[in-house]
Amino acid sequence: MAPSKISLCGVTKSFGSKQVLRGIDLEVAMGESMVVIGGSGTGKSVLLKCILGLMQPDDGSIKVDGVETVDLGDHGRSQVMRKFGMLFQGGALFDSLRVWENVAFGPIQSDGMPPAKARDVAIAKLGNVGLGPEIGELFPAELSGGMQKRVALARAIAREPEIIFFDEPTTGLDPIMADVINDLIVKCVSDLGATAVSITHDMASARKIGHRIGMLHEGRLVWQGPVADIDRSGNAYVDQFIRGRAEGPIQMQVRKL
Repeated sequence: MAPSKISLCGVTKSFGSKQVLRGIDLEVAMGESMVVIGGSGTGKSVLLKCILGLMQPDDGSIKVDGVETVDLGDHGRSQVMRKFGMLFQGGALFDSLRVWENVAFGPIQSDGMPPAKARDVAIAKLGNVGLGPEIGELFPAELSGGMQKRVALARAIAREPEIIFFDEPTTGLDPIMADVINDLIVKCVSDLGATAVSITHDMASARKIGHRIGMLHEGRLVWQGPVADIDRSGNAYVDQFIRGRAEGPIQMQVRKL
């Protein structure tokens, strides 16, 4: 078995009296693609932010390559962050920058790469996601939603990260474009030999991009296992979620009319 790239043990996080994460234990092996599924408000985004270091957990351990990242100093944090790439839910492109400048933002700002060289890197990464060099001269507003998502993916891989995080990568896309993005994610992660952690409620996406899936419910991982096992998980929460049934142990708060 491959060594752990990311290791969480007993991670908790609360906001006031609301417990969002209730003791998360999770191992993500080197080169593995882990997908965390769950409904809105179950703690998926908070979990991702804790791993990224954007939030500090109240308790527990988060290790990257065996290095404890909780309460890590600025220098240590910057070393860990250098390993990360991120595809944000809405793309989060900079409207005032051209496409190539968006993709080259990390290499220029974080690595000090000369703009001319960074532009060449950006054009190459756009090619990796099926976009020609002419797209690099456009602004994000001139692109469709699917093209914006591809640009955001090119930016996520621009620094050739060891770990890539995907936050609801197919949200807002039609089924065909969502499948295109899923295929590109699989290809880009494989080409880089990267480890991937994704959060999504899109089961088609989870099945395609993941090696393993974990189900988060009310701040706990109630099930995790290989993608191939999810249809016979034997877990009532998982069964209800993947089949999209209103009836089951997951109760939605709906006001009676």
